[in-house]
Amino acid sequence: MSVDEVADLRQRNRALADEVAGLRAALAARAETDAAVAPADETAFGRAFWRAPARIDATLPDPDPARLDDAEFRNLADHLPILCWLARSDGYLFWYNRRWLDYCGTTQEAMAGWGWQAVHDPAELPRVKAVWAAAIATGEPFEMVFPLRGADGVFRPFLTRIVPLRDATGRVARWFGVNTEIGAQARAEAALRASEGRLRRAQEAGGVGVFTIDIASDTVHGTPNFFRLYGLPEQDRLPVDVIASLVSPDDAGLIARRADRAAGRAARDVAYRIRRADTGAERWIAWRGAFERDGAGRAVRFVGAVRDITDHKAAEGLAEANERELRLITDALPVLIAFIGRDYIYRFANAAYQDWFFRPASEIVGRDVRALLTPANAELRRTYIERALAGEAVLFEAAWPHADGRHRDAEIRYLPRRDAGGAVDGFHVFVQDITDRKEVEAALLSEVTQRTRERDRLWETTNDLMGTAGLDGFLKSVNPAWARMLGWTEAELLGRPFATFIDPDDHAEAAAVVGRLAAGERVAGFVDRVLTRAGDRRVVMWTAVPEPGAGLFYIVGRDLTEQRRAEEQLLQAQKMEAIGQLTGGIAHDFNNLLTGIIGSLELMQTRIRQGRFDAIERYAGAAMASANRAAALTHRLLAFARRQPLAPQPTAANPLIAGMEELLRRTLGERVELALVTAADLWLTLCDPHQLENAVLNLAINARDAMPEGGRLVIETGNARLGDADARLEAGARAGSYVSIRVSDTGTGMSPEVAARAFDPFFTTKPLGQGTGLGLSMIYGFARQSEGHVRIDSEPGRGTAVTLYLPRHRGVAEPESVASDRTVLHRAARGETVLVVEDEPVVRDLIVEVLADLGYTAVRAADARAGLALLRGPGRIDLLISDVGLPGGLDGRQMVDAARPHRPDLKVLFITGYAENATFGTGHLEPGMQMITKPFSVEVLAARVRAMIAGRD
Repeated sequence: MSVDEVADLRQRNRALADEVAGLRAALAARAETDAAVAPADETAFGRAFWRAPARIDATLPDPDPARLDDAEFRNLADHLPILCWLARSDGYLFWYNRRWLDYCGTTQEAMAGWGWQAVHDPAELPRVKAVWAAAIATGEPFEMVFPLRGADGVFRPFLTRIVPLRDATGRVARWFGVNTEIGAQARAEAALRASEGRLRRAQEAGGVGVFTIDIASDTVHGTPNFFRLYGLPEQDRLPVDVIASLVSPDDAGLIARRADRAAGRAARDVAYRIRRADTGAERWIAWRGAFERDGAGRAVRFVGAVRDITDHKAAEGLAEANERELRLITDALPVLIAFIGRDYIYRFANAAYQDWFFRPASEIVGRDVRALLTPANAELRRTYIERALAGEAVLFEAAWPHADGRHRDAEIRYLPRRDAGGAVDGFHVFVQDITDRKEVEAALLSEVTQRTRERDRLWETTNDLMGTAGLDGFLKSVNPAWARMLGWTEAELLGRPFATFIDPDDHAEAAAVVGRLAAGERVAGFVDRVLTRAGDRRVVMWTAVPEPGAGLFYIVGRDLTEQRRAEEQLLQAQKMEAIGQLTGGIAHDFNNLLTGIIGSLELMQTRIRQGRFDAIERYAGAAMASANRAAALTHRLLAFARRQPLAPQPTAANPLIAGMEELLRRTLGERVELALVTAADLWLTLCDPHQLENAVLNLAINARDAMPEGGRLVIETGNARLGDADARLEAGARAGSYVSIRVSDTGTGMSPEVAARAFDPFFTTKPLGQGTGLGLSMIYGFARQSEGHVRIDSEPGRGTAVTLYLPRHRGVAEPESVASDRTVLHRAARGETVLVVEDEPVVRDLIVEVLADLGYTAVRAADARAGLALLRGPGRIDLLISDVGLPGGLDGRQMVDAARPHRPDLKVLFITGYAENATFGTGHLEPGMQMITKPFSVEVLAARVRAMIAGRD
């Protein structure tokens, strides 16, 4: 604690102590005069009431002799400056003195009996009544404080004393009570407590502990904070030796011995280290005090204060270390550093003065700056020094030759320093040799000039588009490559919004890029199409960098038109190679399947000619099996090509996958552990549920094959939101909300090269004859046709995870239909007529023959125009069965649309093996329309025809 801080603290303590002493004196004086003079009150009523004599001129009714037999007592009580009253032994108040009635503003009649309760505070009344009732019951006197309401309506505190008056037998005959107003006393006591509290808080806030040492007993009495500073429990008195025992041995000599204290000799201001009694931590304590002496000059007590100055000592040590370090740093710097006061006298100088003035710093400090400079240099610096002393930071350069005459340039900086009041008390000096910098700047200026010429040549000769553009939508500068590439003049390019030179289809993306630049983002790799004067389009890839705060951005564009053409040619070649691979694979698989079909049919013909019919059904089954495998292969090809006819509907993936669990476990076998992890509150998705089942099953089979020694397969579902940044990481992905289905295994995994080709048709790593290579390609096609995508994450030896992302559907799930286990051929009910439009004769004749067997009247047409003529005719047609793709320039859907005006309620069943567009693949069929996929069974055709005619579609 500094001397100033201690003096200030002592002054504040003395002021607070004086205030407390004054309040105590006033309270004592008040107590002496309370019996003769009523206390002052803050209200006009109080001042008038307590200073006025009691009114005794009123005529009082003669008291009942049984109650009051002493008229002299009554007159005496009326003159008392306090409130008095009398009560019967049972507590019934029957008489009040005049002061009581005047204070309350009431009458004897109103207050008689229990009327006194009307002038009591309702909140305090229960307590008063309880104490009064207890006194009546026991006959014991009592004293208590409670408020009474005056005639002005103000409640004031009264000290009430009640004593019993007993007869000769000792029985309580009546009670005598007095009420003394103690408002001034209560306020004085409250002020005293507040003053003492402020004193205590001031001491604690300042971290001060106050103490008194009694010289005779050599004991110390202290405030709570005094004991806390030493880590001691608070106690009334403590031997001084206990405090001394906590002082560090190195500082023990700073504490006065008992004999010295008794002789009035002790250090009055000392700092020493202690070990706290509770934690043993070392702390610094500042001890300051003074002796109090008696009339003979003998020391009676030592009064003082202590304070923990550990942080202050640490700060002092740190300041000293910083000062040493600062001196080392400043002396090591090749910069002249000094401080000069307002009197032009050096207060600090570093070692660099030896180089600049050829004198050590010790000879500089204390000298006048003008004495170190020549008169000419002193006059040159006078103006700068005056500006610095006026509070201005000054920077200038001057020639300052070496002592040997060599040229030297100096950069001189004056920085004013301000004191606590804000006034400038001097300035710091920094002088740096900038001779080398000047030479480097001259060399850099020459290099910059050279590079500027090179940049200008690059600006003029490069084929890249270079320039600046503003966020206002206009180009600000362009290099000659713009005119060479695009044919526009510089004036045309700068005079029109740059959006007019961009292909309209790219405006939205270009505007988004400008928005990113406006937000301060650097943009690279942005590609758009730029219009030439001749109307051609050039593909340009841009890099743009914003200039913060200028509303400008720099752009460089590279023409990729020829590169894109070469890439397209390469892509076309790769497509042709893929088509060759695809057709080769199809030919191989279909040759195998056709061999099974043709061979089975030939054997059937042979056995029929031989009259051997026992094996016909077996050969027919073999042919059917090969045909069904061919149909499955076709579906996989269509799925890969995203042309398979889908029947999308709102689908809940969790129950669908849960329903497959038994099938999956049988398929995977006992060596593969299956785990289903389904997310709660999973969204719906819009997809073909049968294709989703097929996709999950295919992924499970692939995972099983990748774990020949067994492993773990996990199928997880979840909700996923892909942002623009996420979508850019996956080719073909779009931002949005998706349902994710992740199938992961602990198998052999795939290398990056294999994973990159995993979706290629007929690509497989399985041995010959163990896989077609269409499983993953079918899954990829199904996901993309469902407006989703699929992702593969794999690493050799660490397994594979395939994730399907299917778009979120915000509708509700459709109820599941219950399929019949029985195969029933649904026959015609009333001879309904069905029009069959099919260009393939075999298929058309097959359908007509099936319908005829079922009892329907079948009408046939070979193309759409013939079918349309029949639809526009007058004949009865209950249902139209039509292929989607028909020859003659009119497909099945167009034929139906043309017939709608004539048959608005026509029901249509489309049959197709190839859905060219989303009209038939994403559920956009109109009411009354349905679709089945080739090949189909007779049972399926019959059930669908019957349901549609009966209106159950």
